[in-house]
Amino acid sequence: IMCDLPPTVEIIPPVVVDPGVTVSNNVTLGPGVYLESGSRIGTGSRLVARVTVCEGTRIGERALLHPGAVIGREGFGFAKDGARWVRVPQIGGVRIGDDVEVGANSSVDRGAIGNTVLEDGVKIDNLVQVAHNVEVGEHCLLVSQTGISGSTKIGRHSVFAGQAGCSGHLKIGSGVVAADRDAVFKDVYDGITVSGVAART
Repeated sequence: IMCDLPPTVEIIPPVVVDPGVTVSNNVTLGPGVYLESGSRIGTGSRLVARVTVCEGTRIGERALLHPGAVIGREGFGFAKDGARWVRVPQIGGVRIGDDVEVGANSSVDRGAIGNTVLEDGVKIDNLVQVAHNVEVGEHCLLVSQTGISGSTKIGRHSVFAGQAGCSGHLKIGSGVVAADRDAVFKDVYDGITVSGVAART
C-alpha cells in the first residue's frame, strides 16, 4: 500500500495500491486487487478479488466488482503501418457511476480519446467485453458473453441478452432489447426488440 487509506477501508491481503490512488470510506479491497495510480474508488464499493483498476479510472459509490474484472485497460486500437499493426495510444479513461456491478472476468476498456462510460445502475454479467469509448446508459443490463464494440452509445434501460454482440459507432436507443446471440449491425430506435444474426426488428 503506497498511499494513505481511510480507517474504514477493509483490506484483505495481498493488495497493491499505487501512489496517487483515492479510496473513499467503507470500501472493501479483496485479495489480489491492484489499483493503479490516479484511480478513484467511491464510498461503499466492494472489489471482491483479483480486480484490476487501471490508471485514470473513476468508480462511483457502492460498485460491486467481481473476481477477475479489469477496468480501464488499454482499448484495442491499432493502425496499419505497411505490413504491420501499430498500437494507437489510448489516452482516455473510464467513468463508472453509482450502484454499478461488473461480473467475473469482464473487461471495460479505457477510451482512446475521452472516456468509456457506465452510468448509474448498470449491471454487467460475467465474461462481458465493453470496448473503448462505449457509453452505456443508466440501468442497462449486459448479460454473459456480450460484446459491445468501440464508440457505441446505448440508451437507458436497455438489455443485451447472453452472447449478444454490437458493432462499433452505433446508437442504440433507450429500452432496447437485443435477444440472446443477437448481432446488431445498425442503429436501433427506442423501445425496439431485435433478434437474429442480422438483428432484425
